[in-house]
Amino acid sequence: MNRQLLGYLVVTIIVAALPFLGVYPIFAMKVMCYALFACAFNLLLGYTGLLSFGHAAFLGSAAYAAGHALKVWGWPTEMGLLFGVLVAALLGLVMGAIAIRRSGIYFAMITLALAQMVFFFFLQAKFTGGEDGLQGVPRGKLLGVIDLAQDINLYYVVMGIFAIGYFIIWRTVHSPFGQVLKGLRENEPRAISLGYDTDRFKLLAFVLSAAIAGLAGATKTLVFVSATLSDATWQMSGLVILMTLIGGLGTLTGPIIGAFVIVLLENKVGDFGQFMANLTGAEWFLRLGESVTIVIGLIFVICVMAFRRGLVGEFSAWLERRRAARA
Repeated sequence: MNRQLLGYLVVTIIVAALPFLGVYPIFAMKVMCYALFACAFNLLLGYTGLLSFGHAAFLGSAAYAAGHALKVWGWPTEMGLLFGVLVAALLGLVMGAIAIRRSGIYFAMITLALAQMVFFFFLQAKFTGGEDGLQGVPRGKLLGVIDLAQDINLYYVVMGIFAIGYFIIWRTVHSPFGQVLKGLRENEPRAISLGYDTDRFKLLAFVLSAAIAGLAGATKTLVFVSATLSDATWQMSGLVILMTLIGGLGTLTGPIIGAFVIVLLENKVGDFGQFMANLTGAEWFLRLGESVTIVIGLIFVICVMAFRRGLVGEFSAWLERRRAARA
């Protein structure tokens, strides 16, 4: 445990120093928002065994709720964030109460169908701005003191929000409640035979996951001062699955690594294609740079074929093999 805490401390110091090491703050904040979203999804799939294909509904609903509260109602920043989390949690309660009545692929399809209903509601509702989205959301001042219009101030606020969300997930996984969730994942009939109300535990896990995903969505609205339909599409639900599987399903740090890989590809594949085209004169590199989804798909196939546990899972397994060989 001491080594783990030391590792977290070292990573925290490195992340805090990134803006001074030449890393663009907006890029780092985007990674943290998506990483928190992926961690929330991993809590549901990796530790409870429930595949939700509609998690973008919570990201998008919190983004719109926080943006509307900040821009139209003029709420303080912290209240807008909490309102976004509350809306996502309530939506999670409704969707979860319906979806947990089924399991497996039926659970996934129900969550997808409900998320699509939420998406079309956002598309037609006036307060969301339709296809244009909700633009010009003010960042405001945190606690009336810290000016979030400056990226460096917002960076450390987002870092603190991510740390809070990650700690909640870490504490949940290492609590008796988390052990019950793992039991549900491994053998639900046995958990029922031991007297656990499995539907109640699954619903609690679903609502908690939705609330943390909502925290990521509300924070993302602050970072990009906007909320758009892309936050609520089924493609976003698929993207968070990719993040989790690439990083390592059922690991605490895997979704963070997966989110970093996906965001890095989205932002840098085009630059790499341009660089290689200039270097070699081959125009097909330009087309490669424009086809980010193809590159992400190829990397996902490679990870599934060669790293079935994900990057973090395979690395942990390699360390275990080394320890066993030494012993």
